[in-house]
Amino acid sequence: MEDVNAYIESGILELYVLGQLTEQECREVEEMAQKHPEIKEELSAIELALENYALSNAVTPSATSEAKILGNLEQAQTSTTPANEPKIIPLQPNYPDKRVKNLRIALVACIALLVVSTVALFSLYSQLNMAHDQIASLNATKDSYAATVSKLEFDKAGMKNRIDMTETTEWATVKLRGVKDSPEANMQVYWNKTNKSILINYAAMQLPKTDNAHEYQLWALVDGKPVSLGVFGPDDTAKEAVKQMETIAKAQAFAVTIEPMGGSQNPTMEKMVVMGETSI
Repeated sequence: MEDVNAYIESGILELYVLGQLTEQECREVEEMAQKHPEIKEELSAIELALENYALSNAVTPSATSEAKILGNLEQAQTSTTPANEPKIIPLQPNYPDKRVKNLRIALVACIALLVVSTVALFSLYSQLNMAHDQIASLNATKDSYAATVSKLEFDKAGMKNRIDMTETTEWATVKLRGVKDSPEANMQVYWNKTNKSILINYAAMQLPKTDNAHEYQLWALVDGKPVSLGVFGPDDTAKEAVKQMETIAKAQAFAVTIEPMGGSQNPTMEKMVVMGETSI
């Protein structure tokens, strides 16, 4: 009895029912079932359990799908089974027709369930990809809005400073206009009459674009000689709307040239973009 229990618990009966054994192994199982009623009962119980599981999880296929699947199964069985292959004698010769039909229906239902599950998983995968794309698009839109808001705040600060400069007599506004090669360029320089400090305002500036290897340099013309007042970049690299340059006690004019990064000792005259004379 102990050997029979060990044989049942070995898992070979489940493999037999699932059709995973060789022909020789199948004969051995059938011989054991003929000798021991316990094994025969266990085989019947396994078949019934698999049938119930398949039926309980089944999705009823359409009549067309059922006929197609059964036809493929019968064709595969006919084409793969040699005519002279020995037949395995069933354990229950008088197996009820109803149970055979139920097993066939369960098999078709399981295949249909597999197809439905595959379609559902593919649909879920597509929805997840779509959601990922939407999140990426929303993040890009959020970054764009943030950049726009930052630029508006930058321009607002520059405009406020520009208004404040025009409402006081402490600051003199010097307008610099474009030269021959850059007629559309313009900017304003604010010169404090008291402490002689110099400010530029990005909100009051329109200069030709520079590349990554160049920046602007502000010059003051003092007694016919150019004096550097410092370099500055385009407005998209500025941290503040207003930038303080070097102080100058007196000047007859101001000009801006495009120079290599870090500035030059002397202005590159052919790279001058704006110039304006002072009235004080």
